Order: sequence, then C-alpha cells, then structure tokens
Amino acid sequence: MQKQVFGHGFDLVEYLWAGPRIAPPPVLAMGLITGFAAVKFAAHLLTIALTPYGFHRDEFLYLAMGQYLHFWNMFFPPAIAVLANTARYLFGDTLFGVRFFPALAGTAMVVLAGWLARELGGNRTAQGLAMLSLLLSPLFLRSAALFQPVVFDQLWWTLGLFALAKIAQSSGRRWWILLGAAGGLGLLTKFSILFFGCGVLVGLALSGQRRVWGTRWPYVSVLITLAVGSPSIVGQIQLGFPVINHLHQLQIHQLDRLSFADFLGGQILMLGPVVLLAGTGLVYLFRAEAARSYRIIAWACVIPFLLLLALHGKPYYIGPIYPTLFAAGAVAFTRAPRPWDRVVCQVMAGLAIVFGILTLPFGLPVVPPVQMARYAAALGLNGAVTTNQGKILPLPQDYADMLGWEDEVAAVARVYHALAPDKRVQAIILAGNYGEAGALDFLGRRFGLPRAVAREGGYWYFGPGDKPGKVAVGLGLSPENLAPYYRSVKILARFDNPWMVPEERDIPIVVAEEPYKSMQELWPQLGDPK
Repeated sequence: MQKQVFGHGFDLVEYLWAGPRIAPPPVLAMGLITGFAAVKFAAHLLTIALTPYGFHRDEFLYLAMGQYLHFWNMFFPPAIAVLANTARYLFGDTLFGVRFFPALAGTAMVVLAGWLARELGGNRTAQGLAMLSLLLSPLFLRSAALFQPVVFDQLWWTLGLFALAKIAQSSGRRWWILLGAAGGLGLLTKFSILFFGCGVLVGLALSGQRRVWGTRWPYVSVLITLAVGSPSIVGQIQLGFPVINHLHQLQIHQLDRLSFADFLGGQILMLGPVVLLAGTGLVYLFRAEAARSYRIIAWACVIPFLLLLALHGKPYYIGPIYPTLFAAGAVAFTRAPRPWDRVVCQVMAGLAIVFGILTLPFGLPVVPPVQMARYAAALGLNGAVTTNQGKILPLPQDYADMLGWEDEVAAVARVYHALAPDKRVQAIILAGNYGEAGALDFLGRRFGLPRAVAREGGYWYFGPGDKPGKVAVGLGLSPENLAPYYRSVKILARFDNPWMVPEERDIPIVVAEEPYKSMQELWPQLGDPK
C-alpha cells in the first residue's frame, strides 16, 4: 500500500529524507514571505532614522569611488561605485540614501531564503524558519545596515545557489543563464565570488552532474559571467592586478593572525544557535538520497568554506552560504518524525529569537556608544569588539568607524582656514588613510575644503589633483612622515575622539611647506601601498 501511495517504491525513511524531486514543491507561502520581508526592510529603515552613529569609513571610500568612477578602469570591482552614484542621484548625500540599497539587498535575501526552502521541499513552517534564522542573525543584520559590498556579495551567492537548486531539478536552461548572471554580478561586486565559482566547479565534478559538461549550458553560463563581470577583469588587467597587492597586504596586516579556531569560532559568534540549523542543512543536502543531485549545492558551500579556512579568511567571508544552508536545515527539521518535527522547529525558532534579541545591538547600530560599550562589556563577547588588528575596543569596530568624522573634518577646516589667503588658495589636503580622505572628501565641502589627496586604500589611483602642493594641510601624518617631501612641517593641532579606532586617536594636523618636488612629479614614485 505504501509503495502504491508514493508511486516509486520509497519507504518512510526515504520519504522523510527525500528532497522535492519526489513531488512538486509545496506552495510558496507568499503571505509569510511578504511579512518577513516587510519586517526586515522596516527594521533597517527604522535603524537609519534612529541611529546615533554616522557614516562608516568604508562608506566614505565607496562614495569617493563613485566620484572618480571609470567603469572599465577601476582598482576595485565597480558595482559599489555605480550604486554610490545612483544613491546620491536619487536621495542626495543622506544616510538614508546611502543605506537604502543595502537594506533592499538584505530584504531580497530573506525572500530568497524562504523561496529556497520551498524549492528544497519545505512547507510553510520550513520557509518561515529559514527566514526567521536569517532575519535575526547579527551577521545579516550588520551587513544590510552598511553600504559595503558585503551584503551584495551575499545576495549574488544566494541567487547563484538558488539557480543551482533549479538546475539540479532539471527545471530548464534559463537557470544556467541566471547562474551566469549571478556570477557576473558577483564579479562586479567582490572578487570573493571566485570561491563560489570553485565550489560550483567541484560540485559539478563530484555530485553526479558531470554529464552536463557534454551540453553547451555550463559554457554559456561561464561566458555570461565573464561578459557581465568584464569591467572588473579589464580594470585589473589595465592597472596591473592591484587586487594581488591588496590581498598580500591584507594577509600581512590582518589575516595572518587569524587561526583555524578563530574562523570556526567566528561562525558560532556570528550565527549563534542557528549554526546547528546550517550544519543540519549541509548534512541534509549530502544525505537526501532521492535528491542526490542537490549535492552540488552542498559542495558549492563546503569548498569555499574549506578554502577560506585554509587561507585564514575572516569569519564573515563565508557568510553567503548560510541563507541556503538555513533553508536546507529548515526542510530537514520539518521532515523529522512526528511529533519531533514540530518540537525541533519550535526549539530552534525559540533559540534563534533569544539569541537574536540578545545580539540585536551588535547587528543594528541603534544603541548609543556609552550604553553600547556597557552592554558589550556585560556580555563579555570580546570577539565582537576586536579589531582587524586584534585590539579590543569598547565598541564593535564597525561602530567605532562610524563616529567622530565630522569633528575630525571640522578640526582640519579650522587649520586650513587659519592659513593666509595666498597660502590657502594653493593648499592641498593630505590624509593618512582612506577613511580620513573619504571623510574629508564627503564632509569637507560643507567646510569649504578642497578635495583630499591620499595614497592608501586605492586613493592613489584617484591622482594628486592639479595643485602642485606648495602648501599642504595634513591629517594623521606626522612631521616624520612628510619630512622626505617638505622642508618645513609643523604640527598646528591634534585631534582625538575616545570612541574612534586607535589609528584615529590623538592624531596630528600639520601644515607642510616648501616641497622638494611638485605633487604631480612625486605621485608616480609613491605608488599604491595598499
């Protein structure tokens, strides 16, 4: 009788473990998905309206990249610069405008998580659990709260994994096109999409999908990826592959100190209890016998994880695999024998909610600095307030990087406007790092400052401007830094803010005069150090 009901001779165990190839996928819970999406989007819009923090140092850099946009000749994938210009065109130089698109991308991931759960055979409960896990995770709250490539990178990986799920179902050639488009958009956003590409290639080789190489569609997908992502590739070729030097500097200054334990422990810190849901999802994708082809998704998640573990990547680098693993884990939980299916789903949802509430201030920048520092100290989560260089701060580094910039720019403006008129008209502004340069560029106009000149963080590619630099006002540069280039360097002020990162604490503001060479002569010799 059982075999007649199921039609293909499956027993009960096979049915519970089987994926959506046994029967058509369940109904997509559109009302539930719409509700989760609305909550996600509203939470980020409310955060923008209420946050006591300002722009992030990285946001200043990406806004500057938009000002100096050369689509086919950028040192960094250009999508973030295009989005920066679009945001400023639509919404002006506002925090709402800058963070609107990240909030939208984060909302799209919630929708995809629910949709993926349905594609893998999940009912309404599975779809809700997948979306809840994503909604409350501090990793995905933080990424969608800041204008950085991170959230868009997460979105393109998730879209690519969704396309793989459809390909595994043999649902049509158009999904190869979507996979290629996701890869191309990833290339336009962040080069880490190459880890995803490695995962897909290994997955095709190890998951029983090798036969597809006899068709034209994988090659079409690769061509679409290269075509869509070609501006990033062409820019690297024209500029001599600056990404290699950037990765080398990143390895030296940040990644070398990270151990395997840091990477693995970081997953627990970022996800909390739902790391169990993700792990279950991975097992489910490997074990579901009737959905053997879904192993390509598992490999596409495992291979990047192992590569980043071996390369001492930062824990959040692997974040893009988790929406898919949440979806798969939620399906596995709802396929547990009754009544355990309901019990495990309720327990996991409860744990996700408790952890989400406790860590909400770490995901969304809504708690003022004083109270946030007390809360972080009370929880004792040192990993959440440790900088890229391994120093422990009162606040999470992202929060420290959103404080003090306007005061810092105002301090520079006071020194600049105190110059004699004949010196001020020919003065340039030198910055010690890309955060200072970006803040001076974005905020400096309201203080009447000229554009900033710097060599760090890719600013070297923007050039020195047209002033020879006979007079320079320097921020974060000591007399020793500028002595090789100027005969006279004097410290005229100092800036400090106790909440900012160490490199912005007690920094000098100098005036340099009598250069040995013009800035235009000097610039090619400096090169980009980072």
